[in-house]
Amino acid sequence: MDSDQANGQAQATGRRALLGAAVLGAGGAVLGLPGAARAAGTRTAGHGGRGLKSLPVPTIIGHRGASGYRPEHTFGSYDLALDLGADVVEAGDLVPTRDGHLVCRHEPEIGGTTDVSSRPEFADRKTTKVVDGVSTTGWFTEDFTLAELKTLRAVERIPANRPHNTLYNGRWEIPTFEEVLRWQDEQTRKRGRQVWIYPETKHPTYFRKLGLGLEERVAKLLRTYGKDGRNSPVILQSFEPTSIQRLNRLVDNPLVVLLSSADSRPYDFVEAEDPRTVADLITPEGLREIAGYAQGIGPTLELVIPRKADGTLAEPTTLVADAHKAGLVLHPYTMRNENPFLSAEYRKGSAADAYGDVFGAFKRYFATGIDGVFTDNADTGLLARADFLKG
Repeated sequence: MDSDQANGQAQATGRRALLGAAVLGAGGAVLGLPGAARAAGTRTAGHGGRGLKSLPVPTIIGHRGASGYRPEHTFGSYDLALDLGADVVEAGDLVPTRDGHLVCRHEPEIGGTTDVSSRPEFADRKTTKVVDGVSTTGWFTEDFTLAELKTLRAVERIPANRPHNTLYNGRWEIPTFEEVLRWQDEQTRKRGRQVWIYPETKHPTYFRKLGLGLEERVAKLLRTYGKDGRNSPVILQSFEPTSIQRLNRLVDNPLVVLLSSADSRPYDFVEAEDPRTVADLITPEGLREIAGYAQGIGPTLELVIPRKADGTLAEPTTLVADAHKAGLVLHPYTMRNENPFLSAEYRKGSAADAYGDVFGAFKRYFATGIDGVFTDNADTGLLARADFLKG
């Protein structure tokens, strides 16, 4: 950590402590800790509150909207997630255009999520780049102006698993983050309830080296729309801890560090020659460090319950208890209904697009005490939560 980051973290200690208290709630009920709150059958925070404390627990987060049913990161997907009852919508994964606008795409490479490959006017934009150390060939948002990207249309990213979603190919354009912020306000008014969003800064080190820093752009838009406060319904996330630290100095929003496999290294660590891996970050010491600048973590499901060699679930790790002890919430990712994404004991048949026993899988994960989960199928998640809370 450089001195600037340390100073920024010290200045934020007071407001972060307050945010942590809001997350914890009375008696740890919001965290879903064992005890009287659980015994009384209440694992939801009071809806009359503000901030993270107002969210039900376990929170159902619509992953890229309702991406189990519509092409991801489109207003069709976001709208449907709300229709299905998602508590929070992950809108969206933020990447920049050549002229500095933030748009919502899973990755800067858009060959698999738009119709760009069929557009002859953009054939010469196809190129190969190294993103976070990985050579990738395709079309990249930073090589297009916003006006050019708006001529493209979204398509289903994993058609082998979701052939029915291809029905909607070409229907929606790429949303900008500013459009999402306006949509959030419109949907809050329309639905009579506060709509929450959960955007992510994607590959922030990569884009900063291109002169397209993400965090300052995110903060500017949040300030413009009055959504940069501790009780704002916008949770910010990133796989790069230094991106979250930077955001911690710029805004007061709840912040979450995403965590990939235990043996992986965040790319900002790679660039800084920091030898630590995710395994180091999920130790009690690492979690306490994260709690100095963030309110939560977003681990892979495998960090919560590992898989055995045969593909079935093993015993849970201590991550949930360790994170809660550090005052952090856990929102692991990603629950999906289709067989290939489930552990072996919950698969039904072998078809790549067939649903398995996802309710059984949800029950296993909820039983660990997680505070929420990202899912491509918000309706399934809500039914699973209802089953779990009934005991």
